[in-house]
Amino acid sequence: MKTYSAKPAEVEKQWVVIDADGLVVGRLAALIATRLRGKHKATFTPHVDCGDNVVVVNADKVVLTGRKRDNKTYYWHTGYPGGIKERTAAKILDGKHPERVVEKAVERMLPRGPLGRQQMKNLRVYAGPNHPHEAQQPVALDVASLNSKNVRSQ
Repeated sequence: MKTYSAKPAEVEKQWVVIDADGLVVGRLAALIATRLRGKHKATFTPHVDCGDNVVVVNADKVVLTGRKRDNKTYYWHTGYPGGIKERTAAKILDGKHPERVVEKAVERMLPRGPLGRQQMKNLRVYAGPNHPHEAQQPVALDVASLNSKNVRSQ
């Protein structure tokens, strides 16, 4: 028996929409990363982008457990000497682009390199309940019903 290796032309991509209202960020990101890589499929091939297209709505309503909302810090560097900057998760979620918390969590769970960047392009995150991908007929995925720990009420 030979090992099956998927070719990029053979990959069938689905569109999935996830409502992130009340979901825990880390658990949601782990599930999204699995979908983007295609590890939920029997035809998973590590060096081929065989994952689905994922649309996340209500990203501004995600929940961080414990004291992470106030204590979790995101760092970046401007490129200038002494240019380290930081921002807490609370400031990002309350700010102009709250969807970046989910994007960063997923990005850090994907492999670094060209394939990981290609897989990140299959993720669309929106802060509100609306998205412009109705023409692709995305299938709704109920993450809350998969595990009781996926949902946390504030």
